[in-house]
Amino acid sequence: MGACCTCQRVRHFDQENYRHHFVEEKEEKDIIIVEDDNYNGNFAGKGDFGAHIRLHGYSKFVSMYSQQGKKGINQDAMTVWENFGGQKGTFFCGVFDGHGPSGHKVARYVRDLLPAKISSSLKESNDVSDQRSTENDDETDQNPLFATLKAAFLKSFKEMDEELEKEPSIESYSSGTTAVTLFKKGEHLLIGNLGDSRAIICTRDEKNQLISEQLTVDLKPHIPSEYERIKSCKGRVMAMEQEPNVYRVWMPDEDCPGLAMARAFGDFCLKDFGLISVPEVYYRKLTERDEFVVLATDGVWDVLSNDEVIRIVATARKRSMAARLLVECAVRAWKYKYPRAKIDDCAVVCLFLKRQRPLLTKSMSEVTQLSFNYTELANDQNYPDNTKTDDGLDTLLNFQVEEDNDQDIARGPEDGSDNIDNKNSSTENTHNQGRRRRSGMKFVYPDDHQ
Repeated sequence: MGACCTCQRVRHFDQENYRHHFVEEKEEKDIIIVEDDNYNGNFAGKGDFGAHIRLHGYSKFVSMYSQQGKKGINQDAMTVWENFGGQKGTFFCGVFDGHGPSGHKVARYVRDLLPAKISSSLKESNDVSDQRSTENDDETDQNPLFATLKAAFLKSFKEMDEELEKEPSIESYSSGTTAVTLFKKGEHLLIGNLGDSRAIICTRDEKNQLISEQLTVDLKPHIPSEYERIKSCKGRVMAMEQEPNVYRVWMPDEDCPGLAMARAFGDFCLKDFGLISVPEVYYRKLTERDEFVVLATDGVWDVLSNDEVIRIVATARKRSMAARLLVECAVRAWKYKYPRAKIDDCAVVCLFLKRQRPLLTKSMSEVTQLSFNYTELANDQNYPDNTKTDDGLDTLLNFQVEEDNDQDIARGPEDGSDNIDNKNSSTENTHNQGRRRRSGMKFVYPDDHQ
C-alpha cells in the first residue's frame, strides 16, 4: 500500500466540475492533503514525499484544463505531481477517462491513488537515480532506468486494479477508466498507457519546424494483438451495424457491455474475457528539439489531429491558457464535425519541457483562420445519420431493443447520457438486459473473424 490513503476520511464537494478532497490521515508520515490554495488560482496540495499535487490550473511548466461535455457529469479526471517522489524537477502527469454508470468515481479514485503507488514503488526500487542509466540510455532494452520505471508502473497498475475491485463504495463491475500517465525526470520520459486516451510530443525537425510525434497507441479492440488476446479468452469483438467503425468488446453470451477499448481499470465483467489492466509502457530520451508533451482524453483526439493539437498549444500567448485553448478548439470542432452528437468530456494536461519562449511567430488568429475555421453550426444534410447519436466510445449498458421489431435500437435514457443515472443498477439487471438485447443487435465483425 505504501503511502496510500488507506486510513483516511474524505469529504467531497463539486466546484466547477472538479472533485475537491479534504483528507485527514492518522499517521503523519502518510499525509496526503489536497486543499484550496490561492497560488495562481489553482487547487493544489501536498502528496507523498513532499510532492505538489495539482488537479487543475497551471504552474511554471504545466497547463491543465477540463470541461464537461453534453452527456452528463464530467467523467474525466487529471492530476499533476510536481517534485514527484521528493525529487526536484521530476513530474508525474495523468489523465483518466471514466465510462459506465460510476465512471466518474472510478476515474477520480484512480487519479488519487495511482500516483502514490507508483511513487512508493519507485522508492522501494532504491529510488530513480541517474546512476542507474548507462551510455545506452536511448536503447530501452539495455537501459536499467527504463527497466526500473517499467517494473514500477506494471506493479502499481496491477495493485491499483486489485484495490479497485475490492473497493465496496464504487461500482466497477460495469464501470471503469482509461489512464494515460507520464513520468519525467531530467532527460528521461516514461509513458504508461491504458485504453484510448493519448499522449503526443511536440518536437522540431531538421528544418526547425514544429512537428508532432505520437507517444502512445490507442488501444482499441480491433488492433490485431488486442483482438487475438480477447478472442483467445472467449470475448467477442464486434461493431454495431449503425456504428461500423467502432469496434467493441462483448461478453461471450451476452450483448453487453460493448466497451470500445481493449484495456482499462475496472470493467470486471470483462476481465475474464480479454480485457486487461496491464499498461503499454514507452520510453523516450528527451533532446533539445523536444518542446512539450500533451496528454488528453479521446474527447480531444476524436475531432483534432496530432498536428492541430501541437499547433494550438504552440500558439497560446500564455502557457497558463494552453490547455484551455485546446479544449475550446476541440469543442468548436465537435460542433462543426458532429453537430447532432453530444460533445464528449475533454481533459488536457500540457507539460512544457523548457523555459518559456515563443514557439511560433504567427498569431492565434492567423492559425485559427488557416486550420480551425469551424462554423458553430453546419447543415444537417452534410453529415451521416449516425452523427445523431453519441460518439460511440463509451459502454452500451443502456441500449434497449424494441420488443416488436428487433432491428430497431433506441438510445436510453432519452437524454443520451452515458449511464450516469444508472448508479444503482445491479449486476443481475445488467445480465438480464444483455440477454434481452442479444437477438436485436446486428454486428459488423473484424475482417479476420471466423
